[in-house]
Amino acid sequence: MWIEGSPKDTRNMITAANVSPRFKARTAGFFYALMIPIGAIPSIVGRVRISSDAATTAADILAHPSLIHCAFAVDLLVVACYIPVTALLYELFKPVNGTISLTAAFFSLVGCIVQTFASLFRIAPLVLLTGAQPDQAAAQAYLLLKLYKPAYGIGLVFFGFYLILIGCLIFKSTFMPRLLGVLVVVSGVAGLTFLWPPLAQVLWPRVLMILFAGEGLMILWLLIAGVNAERWNERAAAARG
Repeated sequence: MWIEGSPKDTRNMITAANVSPRFKARTAGFFYALMIPIGAIPSIVGRVRISSDAATTAADILAHPSLIHCAFAVDLLVVACYIPVTALLYELFKPVNGTISLTAAFFSLVGCIVQTFASLFRIAPLVLLTGAQPDQAAAQAYLLLKLYKPAYGIGLVFFGFYLILIGCLIFKSTFMPRLLGVLVVVSGVAGLTFLWPPLAQVLWPRVLMILFAGEGLMILWLLIAGVNAERWNERAAAARG
């Protein structure tokens, strides 16, 4: 038995403080990693093919409505996973620089909003085709489906800015490796290639997948190592003044 403020109580408080940043980091890593198998679902179950002919594409949409619904649900689930990642990384890097961490979270949330709206281009063609004569709506449905990629790419641009800022925070943090910060910045620059879609199309998938490797390494680091809790607490104490 001990009273508040006793050495044993103090040790428990210190232990809780040390666990907290690691828990945040690993929880962020969990949600980040969860996006990978969720995002791979359309590749496993199949996709609706977009041909050069609007009527053929419309017929394929009507023949496989479950694939459209699946892709739409996957997009929303990926965004839903990224929101807690954004919140947790904001808390994690706030002691490094609160302004930059908040700005990074803003870019991420805007990216989430943009990609949520982009997902409507997945489901809208099916709604259009089932609500009108297919031959009359085929061209409009085809256009909506074609708009999905550029709309989704806009979201990737915002995530590119997000990763650049997160990489800078990692570099300055002292509680995560500086090299990891540099690699995450490179991943962010890769996201900015979607500012010019023809460039992103030329580089995708081989070059951009290599460039995005820094983001994958960050996920692994968050899951396995988390953060150096002692250094995180030092930065948090310094930020509190």
